[in-house]
Amino acid sequence: MHGSGLILAIESSCDETAAAVVERGCRTLSSVVASQIATHARYGGVVPELASREHLRAIVPVVRGALAQANITLDDLDAIAVTSGPGLAGALLVGITYAKALAFAQNIPLIAINHLEGHIHAVLLNERESTPDTESPDETALALVVSGGHTHLFLARPAHSVWTYKLIGRTVDDAAGEAYDKVAKLLGFGYPGGPWIDALALYGNPLAVPFAFSQIKTKLHLTGKAPRTKAAKTAPIANLDPHFLFSFSGIKTAVLRYVELHNLRPEAQARAARLFPPEGGQPPSPPKTKAEALALCPQATLDLIASFQHAVVGDLMKKTFAAAEALGARRILVTGGVAANRELRARFTAEAARRHVRVAFPTLALSTDNAAMIATAAWPRLQAGDFADQSLSADPSLALGR
Repeated sequence: MHGSGLILAIESSCDETAAAVVERGCRTLSSVVASQIATHARYGGVVPELASREHLRAIVPVVRGALAQANITLDDLDAIAVTSGPGLAGALLVGITYAKALAFAQNIPLIAINHLEGHIHAVLLNERESTPDTESPDETALALVVSGGHTHLFLARPAHSVWTYKLIGRTVDDAAGEAYDKVAKLLGFGYPGGPWIDALALYGNPLAVPFAFSQIKTKLHLTGKAPRTKAAKTAPIANLDPHFLFSFSGIKTAVLRYVELHNLRPEAQARAARLFPPEGGQPPSPPKTKAEALALCPQATLDLIASFQHAVVGDLMKKTFAAAEALGARRILVTGGVAANRELRARFTAEAARRHVRVAFPTLALSTDNAAMIATAAWPRLQAGDFADQSLSADPSLALGR
């Protein structure tokens, strides 16, 4: 290791094959992402087997592209970092196997990174790159990681250049991003559904449908008993404050009932817009542009979309700021794919200003899965000598902040 501070990171936890080179956790030299959206869009969600195959096709050219974009070779690197979990087992294994081979061939350290930790460091990377000449030491923050697969609250603490995490809250069922995707699919929009919901919510009344979230209660009959499932062992909720637990399964059901009651199925919308034959034929294909979507949607659907987003963002905001107040946190990091949402950013920013709390987001490019965040999270581990060995394997249920 020659002290260049350059880390090549590989991220393949779900449906994006990504590689990046970051210098000392604060300067991105390259970031390449190969998306699989076109592959999975026809199925309305990620198909694990297809994701693994696409990673196999993309991993070599993506890594080569990251090195070329950074204008370096493998010999210039100090370490290889890779996402080891959580995620899809087959997808993770593609990245891990290739990272292990590179680290072995170059005789440099291999660093395993939790995908959730990577998302937290995406915000830190953005802050460091935005103010490169400012010496602002890292400080404790409450981090909301909200995406298609995760909705978690962590208390993130830096200590001697190494970060530790305490789990404060999490979803007990669906992630917020998953609820977005499933509601969008129900209404006839393509995958991923989050951008469609966010774009169309502008045209609806957010107070038209009074969605509400009930308080999650601890199951007393399970108190003191051993966890019954692997998921409960790796991400327990028994010891968490119920006020900081999320649940998005109920609002999905509420949207479904509303759609059925008001005849807002995609077929009915298409017939009303004369985009679908009255009898027979194929179901309408998802719209490709916002103009097509607006032509397809009656005002009732737009009001439903706006109300759904207003309720979800409100629940995320309410519990995040309540946790920050309870913990005395004066800094909030909001990250993950849903952190790209327009309304979420606006409302979190306004509420933070009202409470005199600082809130930070990653750039839109760093909000979704990428490898730059993995390289950034790996830098403190490289300094601490926290390395993985060649026995590293995928852990689809890897927890953070146990």
